[in-house]
Amino acid sequence: MTKASNRSMPKATTISNSPEETIALGEAWATHARPGWVIGLEGDLGAGKTQLVKGIARGLGITEPVTSPTFTLVCEYNGKLPLAHLDFYRLENDEQILSAGLEPYFSPEGITVIEWINRWTGPLPADYRHVTLTQTGENERRIEHEDSRA
Repeated sequence: MTKASNRSMPKATTISNSPEETIALGEAWATHARPGWVIGLEGDLGAGKTQLVKGIARGLGITEPVTSPTFTLVCEYNGKLPLAHLDFYRLENDEQILSAGLEPYFSPEGITVIEWINRWTGPLPADYRHVTLTQTGENERRIEHEDSRA
């Protein structure tokens, strides 16, 4: 892994007015998916992180149900590219993430999406998108993302 600060792209903001719109955003992002891409998601419970992953999965042609891997830590899916969906919610720090054996997912053959990425303070992958989801209304979400590439 390398620091992801080599080339930072401008931050983009999307307003989603429903879970369906959040899923559609993830589906659109999947059209630009490439091997080795890691997406880190940050946001409170109920902010829409899993909805975004559902859309990415749909865009990759994955038809099986996508749920948050809070207790299993990782769910893997096969689509146009392999998708690994991780959830760091129950992990408190880098040491716990490393001892859980999750470091290989930072260099995926396909795509890795990590919920609760803010639990990780170590180096980020070279091809990384940081996403912050904020609930701004009952159904409205502000979704900000910023890309970094080496």
